[in-house]
Amino acid sequence: MKLLRIGSPGSEVPAILDSSGSPRSLEGIIDDLKDEALSNMDWATGLDPKSLPELSSDLRIGPCVARTGKFICIGLNYSDHAAETGQEAPVEPILFGKATSSIVGPNDDVMIPKDGTKVDWEVELGVVIGKEAKYVSREQAPDHIAGYCIVNDVSERAFQIERTGQWIKGKSADTFGPIGPWLVTPESIGDPSNLSMWLEVDGNRYQDSSTSKMIFDVPELVSQVSKFMSLQPGDLIATGTPPGVGLGMNPQVYLTPGQVMTLEIEGLGRQCQRVVAYSG
Repeated sequence: MKLLRIGSPGSEVPAILDSSGSPRSLEGIIDDLKDEALSNMDWATGLDPKSLPELSSDLRIGPCVARTGKFICIGLNYSDHAAETGQEAPVEPILFGKATSSIVGPNDDVMIPKDGTKVDWEVELGVVIGKEAKYVSREQAPDHIAGYCIVNDVSERAFQIERTGQWIKGKSADTFGPIGPWLVTPESIGDPSNLSMWLEVDGNRYQDSSTSKMIFDVPELVSQVSKFMSLQPGDLIATGTPPGVGLGMNPQVYLTPGQVMTLEIEGLGRQCQRVVAYSG
């Protein structure tokens, strides 16, 4: 299944794509793509999307998950990305957080924050938790996954690297977490460890890779994170980015107002965000 949320910010309704790619409303079937709807998808058994009310394809697509409790990110999970930033590949996953207030829809504007000078892009595979996970093994991990989505882990590198404290400073500005367009359930995506992925800025391709190059794969990441915190339905893990970020360019390249980011992961759809200046 390809699930999504459609409508203006704060008023999104849950939806599903039918076989022709048209969005159909799930109102009256589930409250939203959160909590119980993610942990128990029996509501989808025998569901014929074409029997549901059709929604306009012109409506805004919102974040593909509602009420995300935790937004966990994995740092340097591609060895070639670690190399381009001048760091060693990690021996176990590097965990950091991203404020959930950064979450926006896949095609919403990305705003450069006040005093931001080094705003960067990162295409990433997102893993959405479906069932509570505590100390799960890598073999158990797939049973706790509701689905997958695209994440653009937008980052302000000066905040992240040049100021004291942890990476969360450079990761959490409003609009820095576009997710979606779809939450794709596991049976519809195949092997999450072999998906092509790319990102362009104004039509120039900077990132072009595959999830097959991750150091720690999805089951290992879910297992590892669950050792340090319980994971709840709707929690999101961004699994790291491949090389080609602006920080790794020589000279470095950063986003400016008016530019457009376009990114795609095989089977998970496409995002497109316009970069805008801080407006208070």
